[in-house]
Amino acid sequence: MLDDKIVVGITHGDINGIGYEVIIKTLSDSRINEFCVPVLYGSPKVAAYHRKALNVDNFTFNQIKDSTEINTKRSNIINCMDENVRVELGKSTEYGGSGALSSLQMAVADIKDRKIDVLVTAPINKHNIQGENFAFPGHTEFLASSFDSDEVLMLMISEVMKVGVVTGHVPISQVPQLITVEAILKKLRVLDKALREDFAIRRPRIAVLGLNPHAGDQGVIGAEEQNIIIPAIKQANNEGIVALGPYPADGFFGSENFAKFDAILAMYHDQGLAPFKAMSFDTGVNYTAGLPVIRTSPAHGTAYELAGKGEASPNSFRQALYLALDLFKNRQSYVELTKNPLESVDPERI
Repeated sequence: MLDDKIVVGITHGDINGIGYEVIIKTLSDSRINEFCVPVLYGSPKVAAYHRKALNVDNFTFNQIKDSTEINTKRSNIINCMDENVRVELGKSTEYGGSGALSSLQMAVADIKDRKIDVLVTAPINKHNIQGENFAFPGHTEFLASSFDSDEVLMLMISEVMKVGVVTGHVPISQVPQLITVEAILKKLRVLDKALREDFAIRRPRIAVLGLNPHAGDQGVIGAEEQNIIIPAIKQANNEGIVALGPYPADGFFGSENFAKFDAILAMYHDQGLAPFKAMSFDTGVNYTAGLPVIRTSPAHGTAYELAGKGEASPNSFRQALYLALDLFKNRQSYVELTKNPLESVDPERI
């Protein structure tokens, strides 16, 4: 933290998408600088290009070489691209991928060194970023590897609901074989821990969805519920995790039963994210639970079709920034509340 403000590291994502637009629109509100210090890992040249395309003349970044030059009253930018960078709005390019990776690598290095406090990532193109230094389905897996985290969880968050998934960015054909008792238990443990420590929920209630239609109808439409999901829920209950289910996904969301729970664990990506985005696309946030640091991102992608048109909504990115700040404070408070008071006592005075 600097001047009692949380330092927010922001990666610029794919330079040809809407990343810069939602970042600029969010940071143009000067009130942001009253409670945090934004640091964009990007390119002043690219930022200027997007400002011109969007006809923004009332906002500029404070250019700095590294984190030692951060201005706590401004939105800062650290260059992570060479001067030959070329912006091609709405297109997937090599520069788009390499620039996104450079930004991400620099920001991760700085948060590891505690030069920034939280990380907010703008959308990347999962195809053009692939290469020798990035062989992952997305941000979540890259960050898990970068921080040597044994188990992480993609958790989608809005004011309406919180949804995590057992299997993330994998082909649907591989989902059934990846649904195991241990896989479900690992995600429930990460989710329960995050709800307690990061969201300050003392005794969270988690709904677990079934894999098959109608949650298998007691084995008529599949045995995974009886053989895998129910045993996992029982084991989680034995560990003190309040997990209930399995619930049929269609009826669960259709009846608004989700409102009775603090979070939902879906079995696969679209089972959880389709209803989530249908209800919270404009304000949803992606949070990576299980990391030693706070990382959030908007719930949308690069949206090439909107790039440079000024039509992209900054709401999701803005909420991602706000959530990162809240989670950082909650995690700090949890550490303080659970600290062993005897650690600070001098035994010679007892």
